[in-house]
Amino acid sequence: MPSFLKKKHFWGILVAAILLGYCLKDIHPHDVEELLFRVNFYFFIPAILIEFLMMIVRALRWRTIVEKTKRIRILRIIPLYSAGQVLNIVLPALTGQVGRLLLFSKKENLSKTYVFSTIVIEILFDAISLLIFVLLLSMVSFVLPQQYRTISYAIGIGTIALFAILYLILQFKDGIGRIGRRLMRGRWPGLYITLRKFSNSFTRGIGLLHSGPYFLRTLFLSLLAWAAHVMIIYCLFKSFGFELPIASAVVVMVINTLALLIPITPGNAGTFELAVTASLMAFRIIKSDAVLFALALHILDLIPIFLLGGFFFRTERLSLKEIEDEGEKEKFLNQMDDAEAVAGSNIKSSCSHEGD
Repeated sequence: MPSFLKKKHFWGILVAAILLGYCLKDIHPHDVEELLFRVNFYFFIPAILIEFLMMIVRALRWRTIVEKTKRIRILRIIPLYSAGQVLNIVLPALTGQVGRLLLFSKKENLSKTYVFSTIVIEILFDAISLLIFVLLLSMVSFVLPQQYRTISYAIGIGTIALFAILYLILQFKDGIGRIGRRLMRGRWPGLYITLRKFSNSFTRGIGLLHSGPYFLRTLFLSLLAWAAHVMIIYCLFKSFGFELPIASAVVVMVINTLALLIPITPGNAGTFELAVTASLMAFRIIKSDAVLFALALHILDLIPIFLLGGFFFRTERLSLKEIEDEGEKEKFLNQMDDAEAVAGSNIKSSCSHEGD
């Protein structure tokens, strides 16, 4: 089998090309020309400004999450966070999150476990914010389609369960530590030390759940970021001449987010356009307009990420290949650690047999 067939990049790009081809197959040049005459490009100005604001707010949220461990300058955190988003977009599937983790850990000298816990907290607050917007939709009599309602219920249950688990870990961390020490320290000291380090870093990262002011500030920034995205969509409604209320912008945002929960393609290319097009067609927007709207929204979403993230990569003289190499090195070291753990276990077992 050719080596390129084994790479996630190849399959991600292939799926993106197929989905984009499906979206664009019925679009004719005269549809584009006709739409360009109708589009009011003045609404692109507030849309792009809000895009930058949304990226800044998300960066400030991560700064709040890590604030108790390390204070990072605002002018530092914005391009750093954007560079993490670049990795999340460029690398396929969930490898982008791993790249983000390695970048934040390397550039801010934070443990990987701690950074992982902050990403979990980000996901938790995004889920809470999404549920709040779904609740607001129900209050204004907007009902999501059945397939998305099922997913939103699952997210609701998952969010409550995740919040409960994280809170219980914080509440009973000393008791959990005592149980682990009693069960593992004598039998598997190496594994016990590794898990204890992981636990200490992880609980430090999720510690803001115990702090009311930090919790509320993080929730406020999460809601502000999502509200900014709603306003971007609404500005594009006005630009494209769609006579849709702001609640429809919330619906498009919610459905698009639900559809992109599991990243399949680099930058969600194809999946993004498919989700936005489907949600707009539910409001009786013709397919050609819906697809072109989705492409415009996707491009607008990417502009601040690549400009700010690119600035960070340039000033730090960092490349995507370095991050990928770091990931491969990390994978190799983990494999070596596993091999050493197995070897140590075998030696200990053979010694105990000799003693018998």
